[in-house]
Amino acid sequence: MTPPGSTPVDTEAPSLVGQRYEVEVGPVAHGGHCVARHEGRVLFVRHALPGERVVAEVTDGTGSSRFLRADAVEVLQPSKDRVQPPCRFSGPGKCGGCDWQHATPGAQRKLKVQVLTEQLRQLAKLSPAEAAWDGSVEPVGGKLPAGTVPRWRTRVQYAVDPMTGEPGLRRHRSHDVQRIDGCLIAAPGVAELGVETRDWDGMATVEAIASSGSSDRQVILTPRGDSRLPIVELDRPVSVMRIDGHGGLHKVHGRSFVRERAAGRTWRVSDGGFWQIHPEAPDLLVSAVLEGLDPQEGENALDLYCGVGLFAGALADQLGEDGAVLGIESSKQSVADARHNLSDLIGDGRVRIECDKVERLLPRTGITETDLVVLDPPRAGAGRETVRHLAGLSPRRIAYVACDPAALARDLAFFADAGYRPISLRAFDLFPMTQHFECVAILEPMGLAR
Repeated sequence: MTPPGSTPVDTEAPSLVGQRYEVEVGPVAHGGHCVARHEGRVLFVRHALPGERVVAEVTDGTGSSRFLRADAVEVLQPSKDRVQPPCRFSGPGKCGGCDWQHATPGAQRKLKVQVLTEQLRQLAKLSPAEAAWDGSVEPVGGKLPAGTVPRWRTRVQYAVDPMTGEPGLRRHRSHDVQRIDGCLIAAPGVAELGVETRDWDGMATVEAIASSGSSDRQVILTPRGDSRLPIVELDRPVSVMRIDGHGGLHKVHGRSFVRERAAGRTWRVSDGGFWQIHPEAPDLLVSAVLEGLDPQEGENALDLYCGVGLFAGALADQLGEDGAVLGIESSKQSVADARHNLSDLIGDGRVRIECDKVERLLPRTGITETDLVVLDPPRAGAGRETVRHLAGLSPRRIAYVACDPAALARDLAFFADAGYRPISLRAFDLFPMTQHFECVAILEPMGLAR
């Protein structure tokens, strides 16, 4: 079950915020919470685990709401999978960054398995076997000592308390700032900057980026109103960027980009552009995509939502001198980075990068067929029309990289309508302690022998 984005508001109905109900906790739902019921009404309860009995305090909803949001503020009968959250800023009313600090690492992956299973069943009408999925969410990284949190997050956006100038993280579904003195899932390169120990008066946000492929460090400042930028003196050398009132990025000092390393290349990522935030994600996802697509020399490929060119470059290296890859990306800066990163492949005609929205440009390319497709769409997914167009190009295989299980399941249903089915589905626990995970689905035309 996936709750709607917000609770319907009825100004006439009394607020139930603060009301407490003793409930039996049911299954996990997509969104980092579990489902419970009280007197026929659904509650989406955070900080709970399936099978527990808890006291749930309502955080959002009125007497006429179809569902309520709540936090488990007291655990009466705990699950065997429950642990004391390693982070002291995790819990009801505190930081909203992590969803499953109160569950063992193995239990977190089981919860994600249940979410993906349910989304496939509800939205794609597929069982795990029909989706060619082994039913696991694969751990990433080595085994850690009990109670240790993996430090994977190479980008952290801190919110700044407007009254005190102190940095912190947002509380769940709130603009309120939870003051912190450190984030346990922040990568060492972020933690060593010491952002949490500084005064950021006049700033709305401070984003810290630590490249995992170089020593590059960057902070991106968003001033509040007309506030002047502070002098940035952190514990390690950093470049500094500023976001203006229109969302534009401007270099203050240092490089406007960080250098990453993956798939045998160095990648320029400018102006806080998209790059996977788990250090192992780029190489892992490239490996999964290439293994699934099995590219052959001389084939043609599309890389949609191509970012700074990661998959396009990896594919071109496999397709050889007679192969060709077209990448499409809507971000102008990411396109500039992709053209820089793949200048050697562009120079010999093996790669072309175009700037536009996929759904707008793809039908105008004049391409009538292709051999391979890789797409890594935003959280909303690719959508019916893009899926239909891709199927019309008759690729022999499609690799779909997904950060949202609901969007993946919806698009798999569209692919089924267009004659494509998954022959492989893998899920990776690239975001431990949170509800999020990444999937790679490989699709083929229906009717091909497996």
